[in-house]
Amino acid sequence: MAEGMDFAERIAEDKAIRAHMDKIGRKILIMSGKGGVGKTTVTINLANALVDSGCTVGILDTDLHGPNVAKMLGCEDGILQTEDGGKSFFPVESRPGLKVMSLAFAIPDKDAPIVWRGPMKMAAIRQFLAQADWGTLDYLLIDSPPGTGDEQLTVCQTIPELTGTIIVTTPQEVAVLDARRSVNFSRKLQVAILGVVENMSGLICPHCNEEIPLFGIGGGKKMAEDMKVPFLGRIPIEVSLREAEDAGKSYLQSQPGSASSMALKQIAQIINAGTACSTSRSTDFAGTETCSASACSSCSSHCTSRKEK
Repeated sequence: MAEGMDFAERIAEDKAIRAHMDKIGRKILIMSGKGGVGKTTVTINLANALVDSGCTVGILDTDLHGPNVAKMLGCEDGILQTEDGGKSFFPVESRPGLKVMSLAFAIPDKDAPIVWRGPMKMAAIRQFLAQADWGTLDYLLIDSPPGTGDEQLTVCQTIPELTGTIIVTTPQEVAVLDARRSVNFSRKLQVAILGVVENMSGLICPHCNEEIPLFGIGGGKKMAEDMKVPFLGRIPIEVSLREAEDAGKSYLQSQPGSASSMALKQIAQIINAGTACSTSRSTDFAGTETCSASACSSCSSHCTSRKEK
């Protein structure tokens, strides 16, 4: 229970969270074991790809110490609109169909560090979930910091009907080692694993267009096969992708035919094929009975029923 919150307040907060989450079709936690693997890059580009396909999407940035989602979407100067005397607020709309909630909107000094212990971080995430009015969405993508700590645990325990996790890694052996822990974290909490994304899988040279195995190629796919979880695809590095994110522009719209754009759109199609774009509640990757998604065919032993939760 959050510090200073009594039992009745906690019950009220739980009810508010349920009311908001029940309006959202699928809730997906984006994880990485190691920092710097491009997890936020994957999150925002999957969100843009889903919006481009006609879905309504929200991004909840739970990386409280490094809330970069707003910057990368070009809405860091957005203002949260509140109602009920500040007891609820509306996430910032970065583009039609895409809403964003981030601590970045509440920090006056962009250079100020967030010096919080675990209980404060847990309380902040629950507050986001209880007070942010997303309206009706097809997807809520939850961007998280590296590791398997307070933030990921809070999300999984607060949203027991979580559709599943997507685990991002680079092909590098050190990153893969940490990604394996994220797989086992999901299994321990009985959350379905939607799949592994191998990011930064080869650098596309901007001069000759050749692919350079900067961090290697295939490490994430090998790990997914070894741990018997779905592999969603590999995304190469491109200089123009970094430039678009620094400028807060949609890379998929500015460079739709690039190798990384094509890879990101294909991964979004796999996700959407397994969780049909609809706000109606239905069987999806996490399944109420069994995992029926074609992209999830190799994870039948890990897609555990959530009914009892």
